[in-house]
Amino acid sequence: MKLAIATTLFASAAAFAPSTSKVGSTQLFDARSPDGLGVDPGPLDLYDPFGFVESSTPEAFARRRAVEIKHGRIAMAAFVGMLFQELGVTFPGSFDLAGNYPFSEVLKDGMGFPALTNVPAFGLWQIVFAILLAELGAVPASQYTGGPQNLPGGYDGFAPLVPGGYPFDKQIEDPVERDRKLNIEIQNGRAAMLGVTGAMMHSCLDSCDHHFFYPITHN
Repeated sequence: MKLAIATTLFASAAAFAPSTSKVGSTQLFDARSPDGLGVDPGPLDLYDPFGFVESSTPEAFARRRAVEIKHGRIAMAAFVGMLFQELGVTFPGSFDLAGNYPFSEVLKDGMGFPALTNVPAFGLWQIVFAILLAELGAVPASQYTGGPQNLPGGYDGFAPLVPGGYPFDKQIEDPVERDRKLNIEIQNGRAAMLGVTGAMMHSCLDSCDHHFFYPITHN
């Protein structure tokens, strides 16, 4: 079972990775996109069915790009977390000091939304509070570009807890290599958002036994 999940994850990552034959090409920067990024090197090309690229002001596009990058990062982290949950890996200990709400019991009724019913109210408020700290301080929602190179999705940081940069102190100076890495992040973030959405839907279905990756984990 674990081998099947690992194989699936590797195949998914490989499917959305840009072609290595374009590493040394400046074609990664596409002038059709206002910031030159986010154009799929595969069959999707510049996928913009709602015409946001043409209709957006520079400020609106910067906001949408920053939101896309942030959501993609969250989705990539969430997808990895879902894999660990599917393998039965949880934090040791309990939500409270008394040990009445052990982490191992959160998934007893299923994953995803069913698991939220086993999280105490105080635990849910802690999650909300952590999100507020991130949105208002560490990675503020009102900041669309930042870091030493003022890149989309970069942040100036929140000293001393969160270093500034994209997203950390080490910066890529070569423009071609930088555009390549930024496009990899955007494309993998998009794939992760789709993957997380599908896994969340699976967790709501009785036919999937409220698992994220059914039937992979039932073979």
